[in-house]
Amino acid sequence: MKLLIIEDEKKAGDYLKKGLTESGYTVDLSRDGVDGLYNATTYQYDLIILDVMLPKLNGWQILQTLRNCENSTPIIMLTAKDQIDDRVKGFELGANDYLIKPFAFAELKARIDNALRAQTTNSHPQKVNELVLCDLKLDLLKHTATRDHDNITLTAKEFSLLELFMRKQGEVLSRTTIASLIWDMNFDSDTNVIDVAVKRLRAKIDKPYDTPLIHTIRGMGYKMDEL
Repeated sequence: MKLLIIEDEKKAGDYLKKGLTESGYTVDLSRDGVDGLYNATTYQYDLIILDVMLPKLNGWQILQTLRNCENSTPIIMLTAKDQIDDRVKGFELGANDYLIKPFAFAELKARIDNALRAQTTNSHPQKVNELVLCDLKLDLLKHTATRDHDNITLTAKEFSLLELFMRKQGEVLSRTTIASLIWDMNFDSDTNVIDVAVKRLRAKIDKPYDTPLIHTIRGMGYKMDEL
């Protein structure tokens, strides 16, 4: 998952970037509105964290420009103002969530996970009904999986996990992201539920075949790709 932080306060921006990077995200940081808008319109992000009070262009202007351009990337607004009118304005312009400074990092992380989960859910109807990678096919309507024309029996969770991997082909998915999207829970580093689930999925779709498709990215998570 790739995030963009647009925050002019150096200490706050560096803190957020460090924390989110350690949580498994790929993070870009812009320190003013012009640079932030450039990055937001030039590169593809899964979510944007946008401060309201910025030099050159403020957060409202960036938000409005992105939505006018039909950019539907989830946006979480950050502000030191605790005014109802400001929050209403943000939602009216198309913000997905609103967080008032100061806030706990855990709360921001939870809101990011919720926004990404909602985006994934809302985007499903717009996707194709069949996902394909190499000789692996996933039929979303029939809820079936085949590889090299062999039928593969999957549990409901295994099917959801494989669907997530195939929708995000080439992207590194952290254990935290997988836990929030598939199990609707915060990832506990002391549990191996994600690793066990991936191991079982691999045994069905990778082990019997010559080309492995699910890859472990050490210290970061998992990626599905034909390497």
